[in-house]
Amino acid sequence: MEGLRHHRAAHRTVAVQSLSLMPRVRRASQLALSALDDKDFHVRTAAAMSLGQLHASGSIPALHKALDDPEMSVVLAATQALYLLKDKAAFDVYYAILMKDRKSSDSLMQAQLDRLKDPKQMMQLGFQEGIGFVPFGGMGYEAFREITRGGGSSVRAAAARFLATDPDQISEDALVQEALADSNEEVRLASLDALAQRGNPRVLERLAKNLDEDKAAVRYRTAAVILHLSSLERRKKKVTG
Repeated sequence: MEGLRHHRAAHRTVAVQSLSLMPRVRRASQLALSALDDKDFHVRTAAAMSLGQLHASGSIPALHKALDDPEMSVVLAATQALYLLKDKAAFDVYYAILMKDRKSSDSLMQAQLDRLKDPKQMMQLGFQEGIGFVPFGGMGYEAFREITRGGGSSVRAAAARFLATDPDQISEDALVQEALADSNEEVRLASLDALAQRGNPRVLERLAKNLDEDKAAVRYRTAAVILHLSSLERRKKKVTG
């Protein structure tokens, strides 16, 4: 593709994004993988995102390496790609974004975690162009700017929703903790949504504390989650009984 060799990064970015429309075309994955080493971070971001959308499983080692990129937008795009490729490293990053901490000593480089803790770094994500961190698979490249308009809290809320499919008990405990006590309402609601999706009735007793919550949205959402999980529990008992 001519655009991939263009001297202007904006052209290369659009060209790399276009590669995501060519699933099952090996050459498209190869070109996106090469673009992951581009000197411009917008292009690297687009490359990471395209690799995920192309389901290029062979790119997983390169995407792991991209988690060390100096630009946070590339890190988030690589994380999203790894999520789409069902690689558990993505959950480690989403956990770190939500909790501002690591699951274990080797789950995320300390330098990356320090950047995730920096409010300015997270806030700037809402104003960068060409970012490929897409919290829900069907969204386009421009969606990230809308999601991050509220700054770091929106990024954390998106991370919470991703943890809905993380089988690790540590993530479930983290979601309960944030649902009950996070200082940001958006993050609390997102954590409740994730717990509803996880469908584990064992969190019911702990979530009941939110029924005395002053914030109406949190109280109503919690009630809905409790009803949903209680229904799942009754159904399970009926089947096993």
